[in-house]
Amino acid sequence: MDAVYTHGHHESVLRSHRWRTAENSAAYLLPHLKPHMKVLDVGSGPGTITADLAARTGHVTASEVSADALELARAEVAARGVGNVDFAVADVHALDFPDDTFCVVHAHQVLQHVGDPVRALREMGRVTKPGGYVAVRDSDYTAFAWYPLLPALDEWMALYQRLARANGGEPDAGRRLLSWARAAGFEDVTATSSTWCFATPEDRAWWGGMWADRILHSSMAAQALATGAATEADLRRISEGWQEWASAADGWISILHGEILCRPA
Repeated sequence: MDAVYTHGHHESVLRSHRWRTAENSAAYLLPHLKPHMKVLDVGSGPGTITADLAARTGHVTASEVSADALELARAEVAARGVGNVDFAVADVHALDFPDDTFCVVHAHQVLQHVGDPVRALREMGRVTKPGGYVAVRDSDYTAFAWYPLLPALDEWMALYQRLARANGGEPDAGRRLLSWARAAGFEDVTATSSTWCFATPEDRAWWGGMWADRILHSSMAAQALATGAATEADLRRISEGWQEWASAADGWISILHGEILCRPA
């Protein structure tokens, strides 16, 4: 059941994760939030979405699989002066909370990295109050679309898919969320999708520059080299491909996400 987190926590990874907000990453959930609600944010990462959710609800519990990972959220919340957040080390496969504890259980970009997404969803549903919300959003790598069509980016996609699956994850989680929710026993499920799109010179420089660094320095790069999935020359070629994409005047990329809102009975 255990899976390894493919990305790790290198600065190039956190650079992209800290860009995430409730508005750009949980818009499907926001209309349902109320000031009284108690929320569990599973896989809170660097805490930017966590703090945004706390501004809209009564209380948020930020959870991560290790104390070190949880410190990232703790630092963000402290820097913003947010007072209605607490923190818990927790495994989504076996959450250490009583039944019916939370009004909302939220997970962004989490189920693609876990060993048993269906069991994780069952646990998320168990700790959600009847009539509450289990809210999940995950990307779907095969559905990413970009232009220009650069061979180096095809190579990047194939490498990422190979490494993520070797780690026990599912990089095409977005399209599977509805299926996983049904398998977990949810009957009231609303499935949607949304995208991030990067097409301005500034956005391309940020996204392409982030991946140009990430493919060379993150845990993904270390894994690729250690397992023989790629050589240093391969990683440099992919990095240069991201730089080429970022500098293209007609460069464009769309990042597809699947979303589910499940209502426990």
